[in-house]
Amino acid sequence: MTKVSISTKEKLKKVSTATVATCLFKKGLKNQFIQSVKPLKSGRPTMVGEAYTLRYIPAREDLNPISVFRDPKHLQRVAVEECPEGAVLVIDSRQNGRAASAGSILVTRLMVRGAAGIVTDGGFRDSAEIAALNFSSYHNRPSAPTNLTLHQAIAINDPIGCGDVAVFPGDIILGDDDGVIIIPAHLADEVADECINMTLYEEFVMEKVQGGTPIIGLYPMVSEEAKALFQQWKEGKV
Repeated sequence: MTKVSISTKEKLKKVSTATVATCLFKKGLKNQFIQSVKPLKSGRPTMVGEAYTLRYIPAREDLNPISVFRDPKHLQRVAVEECPEGAVLVIDSRQNGRAASAGSILVTRLMVRGAAGIVTDGGFRDSAEIAALNFSSYHNRPSAPTNLTLHQAIAINDPIGCGDVAVFPGDIILGDDDGVIIIPAHLADEVADECINMTLYEEFVMEKVQGGTPIIGLYPMVSEEAKALFQQWKEGKV
């Protein structure tokens, strides 16, 4: 799995999904924000980590009795035990929240093992317990039925779809209160640097707007006067 530098991860923790979405849009990537997924608890630090994936297919009753959990090679359990430290477990639940993708015990195990978070386009059971953990978790909605009701774990660390977005192992997963966005691994360093600069620019613009400055010429910055003021403002930050 592709690993990005600690420096790049630290930069990405300082930017928002909105800023990343704009940056990726400029590069021609318009479908990187996972749809219909939200944090179980808002206000947490920004989640950043490499994607480690789990894919579900529709469950078939003869293959998914409750006894399958006794199998030490059951892929849902294996994914939890093999997800690398610092990675985000991303689950393709086919946007079906009628049965749980996981519950509090498995999510707690991920947290204890040092994962950076978990994302599903389905639901979690024990959602209040998961929300209370000091761990980043994103889903569509709470769902009490066991995953075996509708989901069969079929593959680990293959390319998947999650919330209408392609996710490849090693892609960078960034999550905040708005939701989750996927950064292709080969663009991570570039996006991090650009987004840090964009965030600085947005901070300047917000300061000016709060002070009564009109946005024309300022946002986007096409006015030469605004450019000069921004440069002075940046120098004052150093």
